[in-house]
Amino acid sequence: ITPSPGFPGVQKEPKNVFLTKKDKKRKISGKKIFLGLVLLIIVWAACSWIPVTERIRLDLLKEAGEDVRIVLVTDLHSCKYGKEQKSLIKRIDREKPDLILMSGDIFDDKLDDANAKAFIEGIAEKYPCFYVTGNHEFWSGRAEEMKDYLKSKGVIVLEGSSESICLKDHYLDICGIDDPDGPSHEGWLKQLEGAAENTSEDHCRILLSHRPERVAYYERYDFDLILAGHAHAGQFRIPFINRGLIAPDQGLLAKYVNGTYELSNGSIMEVSRGLARESTPLPRFFNHPEIVVIDLEYMEE
Repeated sequence: ITPSPGFPGVQKEPKNVFLTKKDKKRKISGKKIFLGLVLLIIVWAACSWIPVTERIRLDLLKEAGEDVRIVLVTDLHSCKYGKEQKSLIKRIDREKPDLILMSGDIFDDKLDDANAKAFIEGIAEKYPCFYVTGNHEFWSGRAEEMKDYLKSKGVIVLEGSSESICLKDHYLDICGIDDPDGPSHEGWLKQLEGAAENTSEDHCRILLSHRPERVAYYERYDFDLILAGHAHAGQFRIPFINRGLIAPDQGLLAKYVNGTYELSNGSIMEVSRGLARESTPLPRFFNHPEIVVIDLEYMEE
């Protein structure tokens, strides 16, 4: 081997221009694995946009009788589900709910209100509807305007209050509080107290709150069921252990992101993954947007 021209004493190593069949197979296999992983990620991301319907049954009714069906809708963020939101509304209609509960972020602070309003106008005349704010309604600076719109459509807006409703001879106390980004912390605590104080232990008591992470406060009261959203299932949901990669106000490996949790005082908390899609900067993984269908039933002891 002779020194390279212009670089005395530096020698070039000869290139191995001959690859064995085994080497070629390894190269091809490596490319296939890489392309397969890329394709899998694309499929996961695409499929994670497809909405699903989650169903649970809870024995929370205080007297025997027919079941009561609730549909929980959270974190729509004014995202689009078909023309005039028809695919989302049809999904709800198929469930034949007795009641629709919305636990915040139906509107968004960046996307316009058109999709949120189309959704509201598609359900408000069909079903009793209750609503509480999420943080994005307050971030928009138009929370009161949004509340006034909802009230004009017949939706009951809960702001530290409760309403009793009788469905199929069962009494439910629907309680609700604003997102804590609205009132001060002290104001939020007063709302929580006010929501609980006019309820009856003979009724099924349901609290609508946007935030699932505030468990320590909810455990001070005797709500039978707490319904929340906000976490978007941690955006990247970790299957099998049901944790979120990162969720607002919970941080890494967030705990309260999706599904049913029993609190230390015996209350049940149901957290929805929500319906946000194009409003989020990152795609969802192992994390379909969802509505949650909750069948309340009576179980004899």
